[in-house]
Amino acid sequence: MADPKPRSLQSLFVAGVLTLLPLWLTWVMLSFVFKLLSRVSSPIVGPALQTLAGGDPSLQWMTQPWVMSAVALIATVGFILFTGWMARRMIGQTLLRYFEGLIRRIPLANTVYGSVRQLLNILQTKPDGTQRVVLIDFPNRDMKTLGMVTRVMRERDTGRELAAVYVPTTPNPTSGYLEIVPVEYLTPTDWTVDQAMSFIISGGAVSPEEIPFSSPYDQSQRQPGSPEVDF
Repeated sequence: MADPKPRSLQSLFVAGVLTLLPLWLTWVMLSFVFKLLSRVSSPIVGPALQTLAGGDPSLQWMTQPWVMSAVALIATVGFILFTGWMARRMIGQTLLRYFEGLIRRIPLANTVYGSVRQLLNILQTKPDGTQRVVLIDFPNRDMKTLGMVTRVMRERDTGRELAAVYVPTTPNPTSGYLEIVPVEYLTPTDWTVDQAMSFIISGGAVSPEEIPFSSPYDQSQRQPGSPEVDF
């Protein structure tokens, strides 16, 4: 009779990995975000704390790396909150327009800032003519990936509608690629952008019980004579 201990140890190890993996991934992502935010204010907070501690020996604890990182993180988060508060006031909007005017005078910065700003504005507004969150065929007709329609164009020769679809990657949705897809090949969903982001970041773990899969084109191919769906 085989010894059950190796199988028991294996099952315990797998159970432990499955239990700790979500916690570890959460820690890795939060640690990355915290370090990124602290680095933004470190060039200002670091010298300021060192100057403050240099005048009083009892404040030497402020020069500890973890203290400087924590203060820099708090400073960055506070600045972000202050920026959001200012953006909702008239004076903040005036200052934002002023800085945007300065950025427009810098060739490369103007291109990057304008593109990112336009993309964020598009994702925050409701689309007209087609759903914002869609599924597209990738890497073949029997598989789908999640994308977000940023614009609908027309083919020059035929007038066929084409959609510019931004496809985020998992688990970092800020990186991705752009696909130009005929509108009839899109599979529309009723998802919001927030739901799509949760789906991407979680690797598909956070998702509804049911999703559409076949595009209107696929359905029309399976049902000859059926009218085309107008997007």
